Amino acid sequence: MRTTSLGNEGPQVGVIGLGCMGMTHAYDPNGRDDEASVAVLRQAVDLGVTLIDTANVYGPYTNESLVGRALGGGLRDQVVLATKVGLTQEGGDSLAHGAQLVRNGRPEHVRASIDDSLRRLGTDHVDLYQLHRVDPEVPIEETWGALAEVVAAGKALRIGLSEVSVEEIRRARAVHPVASVQSELSLWTRDVLAEVLPYCEREGIAFLPFSPLGRGFLAGRFSSVADLPAEDWRSTLPRFQAEALAANQALVETVRAVAERHGATPAQVALAWVVAQGNRVVPIPGTKTPKYLLDNVAAADLDLTAADLAELDALPAPTGDRY
Repeated sequence: MRTTSLGNEGPQVGVIGLGCMGMTHAYDPNGRDDEASVAVLRQAVDLGVTLIDTANVYGPYTNESLVGRALGGGLRDQVVLATKVGLTQEGGDSLAHGAQLVRNGRPEHVRASIDDSLRRLGTDHVDLYQLHRVDPEVPIEETWGALAEVVAAGKALRIGLSEVSVEEIRRARAVHPVASVQSELSLWTRDVLAEVLPYCEREGIAFLPFSPLGRGFLAGRFSSVADLPAEDWRSTLPRFQAEALAANQALVETVRAVAERHGATPAQVALAWVVAQGNRVVPIPGTKTPKYLLDNVAAADLDLTAADLAELDALPAPTGDRY
């Protein structure tokens, strides 16, 4: 797979990464299979996927353990392992049944969480430790300072931010270098193209788009609410309600038309568009299915033309908010 660097000073990573959330969290709770997910993780590494992204809140906690098990037996040193801190799940047994994600940026929470994450991951350090969300009750300088302590202790090689403004990135950088910024970016979520991604490009900060396939929608997998798996968190999101889902099908049709011209799949086109948005953009699509993994990896070799990109850039905004 083609590679790029994780920021100006970071290691080389494949231009397509792997987000592991859906293996144990939020999506399709009745369709999870830990052994199948372990096999997909190992297959991804074989295919050149080197950025593996998890978080302590996924599960909660079970995702890191799954990733750690998959990377045992020598694979750990072949990947850039990323996890996150700063969100906790409270109330309810799942996001689809009343659970809420609560921000926690207290320095003591950061210090305690890294040790738990390393234990679950079965490693003595992570390559990238990310602040999952900024806690409005804690100055970002205090939270970021605690993450910098994690680097000083050798428990993380570099640190990153998620879902932040340019001003928040600047405030963090005044304390310690920012290696990466992770935010949602896809053909139906393009807000970061206005300021955040251009800033990251100028400053040599890696940009890691999550949900680059629009939570699976842009791959053409959901034409109606009935297509969503039972108990799936996506069924609670505005863009997946019946009226919005029907209106948003027009986006998929354009993506599908571009895909047909290239003999590709809609997922490959959607991912290739994301990769084309910057020199150090590494999308982290999630999957627990070998077929979709192969589909996603192949997007690294799809070169969209200027006309393709212009047609995709012209897509209208989607119907419905993100959350």
